[in-house]
Amino acid sequence: MSGMLIRGLNQGLQTTWALGKVIFPITLIITILQYTPVLPWLIEWISPLMGLIGLSGEAAVPIVLGNVLNLYAGIGAIISFDFTVKEVFIMAVMLSFSHNLFIESAVVSKVGVKWWLIVGIRIGLALIAAVVINLLWNGGGELAQYGLITQSSKDLTGWGEIVFYGLQTAVIAVLQLALIVIPLMVVMQILRDKGWLSKLSNGFAPMVKVLGMEKNTSMTMVAGLTIGLAYGAGLMIQAVKEDGVSKRDMTLALIFLVACHAVVEDTLIFIPLGIPVWPLLLIRLITAIVLTMTIAFFWRRGELRKREDITNEHSYNTI
Repeated sequence: MSGMLIRGLNQGLQTTWALGKVIFPITLIITILQYTPVLPWLIEWISPLMGLIGLSGEAAVPIVLGNVLNLYAGIGAIISFDFTVKEVFIMAVMLSFSHNLFIESAVVSKVGVKWWLIVGIRIGLALIAAVVINLLWNGGGELAQYGLITQSSKDLTGWGEIVFYGLQTAVIAVLQLALIVIPLMVVMQILRDKGWLSKLSNGFAPMVKVLGMEKNTSMTMVAGLTIGLAYGAGLMIQAVKEDGVSKRDMTLALIFLVACHAVVEDTLIFIPLGIPVWPLLLIRLITAIVLTMTIAFFWRRGELRKREDITNEHSYNTI
C-alpha cells in the first residue's frame, strides 16, 4: 500500500509542477492586467460587436473577463449590470463554452493538442450558440433577477500592491491545483494498481466508442466531465503516457470536453443568475456529442481514403 501511495504522490507532484509552470505565470500576468488599461481597451473594442449576437454593449465586460479570467469573474461582472433574462442566458451559454482561455488552453496543450485549435473551437461554439439563441428565442425580455451573489474586487494603489496581489493570486492558484491534483493522482494510482480503473474504463467504454474513440480514452473523459480541463489535465497527461491514448483520440476527447466539461460546477454556478440551467446543460451536452461524432466520422473517413490511396498506389507499382 505504501508503494502505491509513494508512486501516486510522485505522480501528483510531477503533474503539479508541470501544470504549475503554466498556471503561475499566466495567472500572475492576467491578474496584473486587470489593473492596467489593457482590459478596458479590449472591452471597449469588443462592445460594438455585441449587438450582432443580441447583447448590449455592457455585455462585453463579462464576456471579456470570463474568457480572460474565469467563470467567477464573468458572473461577478454580470451582476454589476441590469441585463435581460435572454441576455444573461446567452452570456451563460457563451461563457460555458468559452472561459478561462489562457490557462485552460495552455494546460490542454500539455497533452499534445494545439492550443489554437482548442481556442478556435471554444470561441466558435460560443459565437454560434449566441447567434442561434438570439434568432430562435423571442422571449426573455424581462430584467433578470439575480440571487444572493455579490461581486468582490480589490482596490489597489501602486505597482507594488498590484504585483504582490498578482503573486499571491498565482501562488493560491497553484496551491489549489496541488490540493486537487496530488490526492487525485494518489487515488488514481491506487485504483490503477488494484485493477479498478480498468473496470471503470470498461464501464464507460461503450459511450466513448459511440463518440468514435477507443476505450482507453475513458478516464480522460471522466476526469474532464467531473473536474474540468485545468484540474483534469493531470489525468490526461498520465493517460497519454501510461494508457497509450492516441493523438487522434485525445484530440476528439478534448473537442468533446471543450464543449462540455466540469458539468456539475459549471452548470450550478449559473443558478444565482436566475436563469434555467437544465437547458444550459443540455445545450452543452448535445453540442459536445454531435460535434465529436461528426468530426470523428469525417476523420475516420479521411483515414480510410488515405489507406485506399496507399493501397492503390502500391498495387499500381507492383503491376
